[in-house]
Amino acid sequence: MRQSTPIHPARLRARPPAAAPGQIIGLLGGSFNPAHAAHRAISLFAMKRLQLDRVWWLVTPGNPLKDVSALPPLATRIAAAQEIAKDPRIVVTGIEAALGTRYTVETLEALQRCCPLARFVWIMGADNLAQFHRWQRWRDIARRVPLAVVDRPADGLRAAASPAAHALGRYRLNEAQARQLAGRPPPAWLYLRGLKLNLSSTQLRAGAGR
Repeated sequence: MRQSTPIHPARLRARPPAAAPGQIIGLLGGSFNPAHAAHRAISLFAMKRLQLDRVWWLVTPGNPLKDVSALPPLATRIAAAQEIAKDPRIVVTGIEAALGTRYTVETLEALQRCCPLARFVWIMGADNLAQFHRWQRWRDIARRVPLAVVDRPADGLRAAASPAAHALGRYRLNEAQARQLAGRPPPAWLYLRGLKLNLSSTQLRAGAGR
């Protein structure tokens, strides 16, 4: 693993949500533009299947792979996400802005420094696995935390044929091992199937004419 760049002490003072020793925390990152029922459904689904204690919604200041010129303010998106979450186990946070991290791998490095006794699992949709090879230092992400990929019918074949899925193929677990994922040393990942809700922020923005 490539040596990480030290985080400035001022950034380390930006504390993430509380994490008790041994807690298993799912991390769901994104612009949440807007947050919607599928984000909540994915979180509850992953919590049940992976035996997570919490899911943190990491509302990003802006996705490096997307045009953010029309992105609503971070505070607006966080407030809207909190209205959707409606579960004390789902914690909405803008910690990335406080930490000053731009890429997921940097955020993970910071969270693992701040919460060394917590166990993290990165949650992503199959659409994100399809482009995971484009993420900054994506192999380092896979080496840092187990990955849970929530299958979506429209994206399943494209995700399965993606460069990242092929590169990480030998580390894939059977779905029946979902409860063991958080305890497996990374790289480790699996598909979670069975969630039928197929909704995206892009669809909602298109429907609203944005």
